[in-house]
Amino acid sequence: MPTYIKQLPASYWLYKAWIVSILAMLGSLYFSEILKFAPCVLCWYQRIAIYPLVAILAVGILKKDRGVHFYALPLAIFGLIVSIYQNLLYWNIIPENLAPCVAGVSCTTRYIEYFGFITIPLLALVALVIIIFSLFMFRYRTQMETSVDSKI
Repeated sequence: MPTYIKQLPASYWLYKAWIVSILAMLGSLYFSEILKFAPCVLCWYQRIAIYPLVAILAVGILKKDRGVHFYALPLAIFGLIVSIYQNLLYWNIIPENLAPCVAGVSCTTRYIEYFGFITIPLLALVALVIIIFSLFMFRYRTQMETSVDSKI
């Protein structure tokens, strides 16, 4: 990893995770409430993971909580697991008969496909990967900044 990335302050990574969680929440609301795309069961589970991150990370930022990653990472990792599963279903790596979506909207419904591969499940996966990476970098930078402070 380039050294300039490792040298960004811890707060940068927390703000980045927060902004991405806001964009993910607004994107999911845009797809469901404005474009009227009905979310599937797996989409709801991912929303359950992402929506609280907006509030949790905002409180962590406001309180300057150096331990906010302990609260946010479990939700983000849960969302990532669900998102990976949905993407595997979506790309037919896992057969659709193993999907939990038996009533209502199918978990493999193709609402959008930008450039032939950017789908709603892929957008959620990318957002969660960025959030998790940012939270790990926040943890790393917090530890580095704390160790520098203690040496002074």
